[in-house]
Amino acid sequence: MADEDYEEEFGEDGDEARPPRLRLSRRGVLVLVALGALVLGALGWTVFFSAALDVRRVAVQGLDSGQLSQDEVERALGSTAHGPLARVDLERAQQLVAGVPRVAHVEIWRGWPHTLRVKVTERQPVAAIRADDGRFVQVDALGVEFATEPQPPSGVPVVALELGGPATDALPVIDRPTLVRSAITVAAGLPPDVAKQGGSLTVYSYDDIRLQLPSGPTIRWGSADDTARKSRVLTALLGRKASNYDVSAPDAPAVSG
Repeated sequence: MADEDYEEEFGEDGDEARPPRLRLSRRGVLVLVALGALVLGALGWTVFFSAALDVRRVAVQGLDSGQLSQDEVERALGSTAHGPLARVDLERAQQLVAGVPRVAHVEIWRGWPHTLRVKVTERQPVAAIRADDGRFVQVDALGVEFATEPQPPSGVPVVALELGGPATDALPVIDRPTLVRSAITVAAGLPPDVAKQGGSLTVYSYDDIRLQLPSGPTIRWGSADDTARKSRVLTALLGRKASNYDVSAPDAPAVSG
């Protein structure tokens, strides 16, 4: 091989020749930076300001009861669910939907390219309270009143206050809202098989709450204290057919009739 051919292939020192490095001039670097900024700017404008990625659909999950509708959720969102998806204020959207009385919890996230996704957990009634107008206020386990209907929902007891003289005299100390909350605590803690029967949950005094089941038996609960334990005791007692079950003293329950 001729010397000049050798040097051309391997270089003067015998090393294999390397391709020349590409070096950009200062002007070339500035051009590339400008092009990159232009691309990023166009992309940002497309995502945040153009109609190309607007919200076109609100997808709601968790509407299982049939009491809360897609339209109610969309009305709650209002203008928050319009415009570019990237600019939707998710925190504000969650606050708006959480303000719907039947909503206990809500999660909202972006479903690219055009969907705002909403997952709601509905409040579940544990009791109904008869209002002065004869309608029934639905209450969840936290004591939140979230709906009023002409009839009580099925499968929950109806709370009523029938206070005797001593309980009435004690109202300045233990007022009606406190008594109602006690009844709701009991309703929320009832064994599921008992709660779904509905019936009447009557408060005679702070420590005299009774459940009258539609099938006939009466359950004397006492106060709302130790409700979880009383529920377990009642579950055990229900294996015996009777007309009266007394768990007001869970250490000494009684069955009669």
